[in-house]
Amino acid sequence: MAMGGGKSGEVFSDINVTPLTDVFLVLLVIMILIAPLIDKSDLKIKPPETHNAKKDDESKAIFIDIDKEGQIAINGKFVEKGADSGSLEERIKDLQRRAGRQDLPVTVNADGDSKQKDVVAVMSAAAAAGIKRMRVATIQASQY
Repeated sequence: MAMGGGKSGEVFSDINVTPLTDVFLVLLVIMILIAPLIDKSDLKIKPPETHNAKKDDESKAIFIDIDKEGQIAINGKFVEKGADSGSLEERIKDLQRRAGRQDLPVTVNADGDSKQKDVVAVMSAAAAAGIKRMRVATIQASQY
């Protein structure tokens, strides 16, 4: 059976790609609209809440606090905003040298609204400094 509206006996052999192009354009528009909504750096972590946890002795551990804006404080001293992991690593190594121990535990106190990338950056810097014992905790409710 011959298709087409040409001369009689002529066979229609071309494929109409217009509907296929329309589908691809619709998919492209959908991807363009959804792409900004998928931002992996804004993943929020929800660490467990603690109310009666004991704190380690200040001289026997390193405490790193992270607030929701990404500001980092090591043992109560703020690190300049946007510090790279190398400077965090050097501060941790300096605290280890001052304590005379390489096996100091690190406690990362993350705000409930802190970003995952900030917590991971601190954990990576501590691991690069040779920290073997590390825990991530929330800032206690009494500190708010």
